[in-house]
Amino acid sequence: MKKAIILIFVLISSVSLSAQSNMSISGSVEWEARQIRANVSLDMIQAGLRLPAGRTRGEALLNAGYLNLIRSSIFSLRVDSSSTIGDLVERGELTLAEIDAFIRASNSVAPSFSTDMRRITSSHTITLENISSSLLRHTRPSQVIRTLNPVSAAAYTGIIIIAAEELPVHGMRSTALPVPCIFPKVWDSEMNLVYERNILENRGMAMVRYSAVPGIFNNEHPSGLSPELREIVGERPLRIFARGVFGIAPTDLIIDRSDALLIISSDDNRRLLSQGKVVFILDDSALRYEFSE
Repeated sequence: MKKAIILIFVLISSVSLSAQSNMSISGSVEWEARQIRANVSLDMIQAGLRLPAGRTRGEALLNAGYLNLIRSSIFSLRVDSSSTIGDLVERGELTLAEIDAFIRASNSVAPSFSTDMRRITSSHTITLENISSSLLRHTRPSQVIRTLNPVSAAAYTGIIIIAAEELPVHGMRSTALPVPCIFPKVWDSEMNLVYERNILENRGMAMVRYSAVPGIFNNEHPSGLSPELREIVGERPLRIFARGVFGIAPTDLIIDRSDALLIISSDDNRRLLSQGKVVFILDDSALRYEFSE
């Protein structure tokens, strides 16, 4: 019932605004940049607005239209392997007021007119950190799992898990290309949970950063890492190849038990997880998708 109410609310709002104000939205979800970009456009002539008096009214309609039109894209944003933002609203774990707070916290560019002065457009950027920090509800971080038989491991500066190709899906006779989400998990090959959202010690940090393959093949630095990745995982990260994916959606990565032991065998390496010094390398096609309405 709640889901039906949400869908009806979004449809009514979008249809009403489009019919009355002749607005459209286009944009993209960019996981590598950790942001959602959106452009909202209003046809001034079809809306019955004329310059210069109509500009103020046009900008007001754009602000209202942005709030309503972006909601459906926010609802479809994947939180973890089993849930989207819309699912959280349906289950009562997130309110529409909280979603609107994400939207209103966006960075916006002042509206501008097309060259023919017919359309006015505003641009907005929502950072995924604003969303993820609001969804982290734990007050104390969970402990990273330990092992009774630790192995000798170097002190790494971060963790890179490479999963840029289709991988076996755990429990199924199929493969899938890993996809991003806000809170992915990491499992070892014995299906012990190595990393999950509650391990983070700071709610303001991203759990995982995403990058495409070129980020780990930078010939301009001895580490081979791009400046953006070095800022996250340092110059001596542990590099791991994922062995499989897990979850309703293929967001969670499975690593070999021997690689997991390198992480959990020392306090310093376990701390890399609690500090969010983790990067997933995914196929470029999975890191960005566009939307429009």
